Amino acid sequence: MNQSILIFLFIASLNSSFSFEKNSSKSILNKRVSSFEYIQPSKMWGVDILISNGGFGVGGFYALKLNPKLTVLTSLTFNESKDDNEVEYYDYWGQIYTPGKINRFLIIPIYTGAQYRIFSEDILDNFRPFINAAIGPTMIFTTNYGKEFFSSLGKGKSYWTFGGYVGFGAHFGTSTSALNGVNIRYYFIPYRSGLPSMKLSESETKSMKEFGGLFITLSFGKAI
Repeated sequence: MNQSILIFLFIASLNSSFSFEKNSSKSILNKRVSSFEYIQPSKMWGVDILISNGGFGVGGFYALKLNPKLTVLTSLTFNESKDDNEVEYYDYWGQIYTPGKINRFLIIPIYTGAQYRIFSEDILDNFRPFINAAIGPTMIFTTNYGKEFFSSLGKGKSYWTFGGYVGFGAHFGTSTSALNGVNIRYYFIPYRSGLPSMKLSESETKSMKEFGGLFITLSFGKAI
């Protein structure tokens, strides 16, 4: 009888010891895993490079993180916009010209929006997909195509409208001081009355009423 009691107490003590070691190992493992978790700085700024069928663009952004998934952004960009009917040619001297083109268009959106991280529980932190959207005022600056680019800037005209974009993308890497990623956006920049863009014939002129489109944006940011 005494031997049975001793054996029972011995087995119980082994089981208790094993459970303690197992729980301790889990706790240590969880701490190690959490130590590798990506932590985005609360404030960042950076540069955007935009690529589209209409040309290239460049701009800057400021990001403020509200929580691990939601970030508020403000951006200012400068990019070209072209009529779909434009066809570029090269002259004998290698210079590009577009027959019938009336105006150049420089688009300057000043947008505020939000970025929301998705699949954070399912994907490793070195690849962080997100969706985003923004709205705000947009300036359309026009210059006469018939004049040299820099000399035409002084006589350019500005028109204001309201626009925005929706998009998706991802940030890469686990650096806590840098923010690098790619973002595919579709911009909506309407101008209802239209602006002259192409001369189709002696009596017919085409006007552009939409200055948005699909853009690929490369972002390079840094913590403040």
